[in-house]
Amino acid sequence: MHKIDMDLVEMTMDVMKYAIDRLSSTQNKIGKPLKEEELKALVGDTITKDGIGGEKAFNLWKKHLTKSNVPIDHPRHLAFVPASPTRAAVMFDLVTSASSIHGAYWMEGAGGIFCENEAMRWMVSLTGLPKGAFGVFTSGGTAANLSAIVTAREYWRSLNEQNKFEKGLIITSIGAHSSVKAMAKVADIDVLLVDTEDRLQASALKDKIRGLTPHQRERLFAVVATGGTTNAGIIDDLEGIANLCEAEHLWFHVDAAYGGGALLADSVRHEFKGIEKADSITIDPHKWMFSPYDCGAVIYKNPELAKQAHAQEGSYLEIFKDEGAHGFNPTDYQIQLTRRVRGLPLWFSLATHGTDRYKEAIERGIELAQIAGRMIDEKPHVELVRAPSLSCVLYRRKGWHAEDYRHWTYENHEKGFALVTPTKWKTGDTFETVSRFCFINPDTTEEDIEAILDSMV
Repeated sequence: MHKIDMDLVEMTMDVMKYAIDRLSSTQNKIGKPLKEEELKALVGDTITKDGIGGEKAFNLWKKHLTKSNVPIDHPRHLAFVPASPTRAAVMFDLVTSASSIHGAYWMEGAGGIFCENEAMRWMVSLTGLPKGAFGVFTSGGTAANLSAIVTAREYWRSLNEQNKFEKGLIITSIGAHSSVKAMAKVADIDVLLVDTEDRLQASALKDKIRGLTPHQRERLFAVVATGGTTNAGIIDDLEGIANLCEAEHLWFHVDAAYGGGALLADSVRHEFKGIEKADSITIDPHKWMFSPYDCGAVIYKNPELAKQAHAQEGSYLEIFKDEGAHGFNPTDYQIQLTRRVRGLPLWFSLATHGTDRYKEAIERGIELAQIAGRMIDEKPHVELVRAPSLSCVLYRRKGWHAEDYRHWTYENHEKGFALVTPTKWKTGDTFETVSRFCFINPDTTEEDIEAILDSMV
């Protein structure tokens, strides 16, 4: 399996041709998922005692399996938070994999980690955090949020011996990303929610804190605010919340996994005022910084606190503490030991294109949301649920119910036309099913938006 022969050479050429075709294509189709039994009927048994051979396996991938995927970079993929990695980033993802770099310790991956750190310094500079702030790349927002909240919890425990025996408590809003509750379950901490899906105001947070029992207040150690909610692109009252956290001696974490890219945009940068006061920040380059999956990041005001929480010990790891191994070790600052240098594609894309191109592409996503908002206002069969925020647009088709949105989504997907999915928005005490756009890809056109809206007639 590890020898070089003609079969490997030919397979390498086939793979490179596939990659070149994919990178140079401008007419990729939206795939549609098939049921597992349908895929099995098409490809048969692929894992066998003797193997089926690389050529056959690759042909099955090209003929059947790849068509059952939805490319995240399709210009009419406007569901969830899509992605649109630059071609430079995708190319260097190939280089990253082919280079076989273990990105945990400087001793093994100095060159790759150096490049990651160059990209990280740029990201940190966007936040306005004070000198000394730094971060690491993670697998995504969930891992970044978990790394940050474990750091916060361990710091809280270090302040008082009694805290080591208490179950920690954090506060966020119902508009926060699902990963906040997921990582709290992993970290075994409780979550209290402020009942708003709109902008979390410091006043509402203050009321929530005042309503805690004395024991709950003792257990409260952190607040998670959002810098661009996934559902609607809403930025919380970051400055007010930061000041309240400082007064209450609470860790202030900002989940800007989606919205963090907009820190580059002059048109909305002022809306993030207060993020520079955060103790930790999550940003996902694989969302709005045009990196391939998977690439998240966590940034700390005081990285030493993260190192105290996450650095692993083991006799087999002692060599990394030697003088000859000194350098930045990303594994010390987040939950994973083994890691690939997933920040490398971002570094290469930034080095290739420059940061001004990034700013232009992000501003285009914000502009597309505004364009979509105006189109919706002009069409009689649809209406805005709320004003567009960042690159998110929530709108309703007048007269539709939940099943109508779902049927429309599946119908468009089946046709290979577009992937736009419904979501829910809280109005009063009820959650209404509505439709949602999220614009990431600068290649999405006004014609794409109009065609999607017209398909609802």
